[in-house]
Amino acid sequence: MGSHIVRPSLAAGGRGQGGQAVALVAVVLLLAALTGLGLARVAGAASARAATQAAADAVALAGAADGRAASARVARANGAALVAYEEVDLDVVVVVQRGRYRARARARWTASALDWRDHGG
Repeated sequence: MGSHIVRPSLAAGGRGQGGQAVALVAVVLLLAALTGLGLARVAGAASARAATQAAADAVALAGAADGRAASARVARANGAALVAYEEVDLDVVVVVQRGRYRARARARWTASALDWRDHGG
């Protein structure tokens, strides 16, 4: 007596589960793609904010060293606009806008040894 393999018959009303697995895999892949897109947007925004802050830092340092005109040049070179510039004692405070992001930075001018020699200090 031989062994017989009994298979569910689709014709007899049995349902294969292959179709359910395909649908489940499709849903999982769709969710993974949407999650990936969301993470890419968040990473892009974080990168743009960081680049704006870096530009603001450079603009403030340029202003502390060489004044408002230098700040404006550095802002343009970094793809940003100088929105505000203020000198407070030895500090320079700037606000720059790069795309839709704004950043504020502060830098302080300090004399170097060369400055002291140039001015007889």
